[in-house]
Amino acid sequence: MEGDLEDCLLNKVDLRRQWISQMVEEVQKVVHHLTTEISYQDFRFQAIPYCDTYNENIKVLAPTQFLITVPMRGLAGYREARQQRWRFYSLKGTRLPCPLQDPEGLQQWLGVEQFLKSPGQWHEADVNIEGDIVPAKVLQVFRKLVENAIETCHLSDRVRMLMDHLVVRVVVETSAGQVELQLTPSVDIPTAWSKKAQWPSCLKRWPSPETVQCIKSFGFSLLACSSYHWQLSFLRAEQVLLEQLDEDGGCRRKCFQALRQMKEDVWCPGTRPVITSYHLQEGPGSSLAAEHSSGAAKPGCSLMLQRGGPTSGHLSLPPPPVGIRVCSRYITHSS
Repeated sequence: MEGDLEDCLLNKVDLRRQWISQMVEEVQKVVHHLTTEISYQDFRFQAIPYCDTYNENIKVLAPTQFLITVPMRGLAGYREARQQRWRFYSLKGTRLPCPLQDPEGLQQWLGVEQFLKSPGQWHEADVNIEGDIVPAKVLQVFRKLVENAIETCHLSDRVRMLMDHLVVRVVVETSAGQVELQLTPSVDIPTAWSKKAQWPSCLKRWPSPETVQCIKSFGFSLLACSSYHWQLSFLRAEQVLLEQLDEDGGCRRKCFQALRQMKEDVWCPGTRPVITSYHLQEGPGSSLAAEHSSGAAKPGCSLMLQRGGPTSGHLSLPPPPVGIRVCSRYITHSS
């Protein structure tokens, strides 16, 4: 009986992999065409190359829900902000009587002075207010570029814009069904690690200090997905952590696959589930942290889906994340 269940699970996992691989293949081509045209029209946005293997710019949140990070170009030599200042500006150009709320959790402001190199295009009023690169204005420019690229690339029959969202969302028709894409401009910060993302000192045995330093060397990204504040993202670091889920001989990957299959088939079916596959990655990661922080690393497949507030460093439900935290049990913000 146990063997039959495992065979059934493995078969479903394999079918899911084939299905998603087919959609990713077709989505990649569409995204490559769109971003190539966007990059041609506006230097600040970089084209996403087509990859035969893993594409770090595509994150599968659910079988029909992908996050696409679109790198922004020209900003180099990042450094942390030297001093805090109040902001009284608004997106409409009026001056506010009270300062804007400071960023919370894994969010931050982004000023052009934080880069040693910032071409003149990043000082233009279409994306900049009082020296800040404002995500809402970046998204406004980007949305128009996406709309134009859909027409220029003759993709109107396959790609449809979704309105009434701050972020840019499109629906792509593939041979395997519709896929919703969130196209998110991102500023890559290579080789640096944000002071807001503290690595807990309680994890003595995993990951090793060498692994931690390796992960930090990948840097982080800033995503444009809110009005004024940039969201810290650690997708590269997350990928490294997930690849090492079972390095102690555990079976967390199988547990994750089983939970994910139940979530998609039974608990949260549909195109926009409240709990995405990204949420479930918290489970295997949390058990790993618990085992190693207690000093008793044992093979096993216990899972913990933790729920916390926006400043807890744990998974927060709802809304679903957009690929912005790395196994958030490990990397938390510093207040």
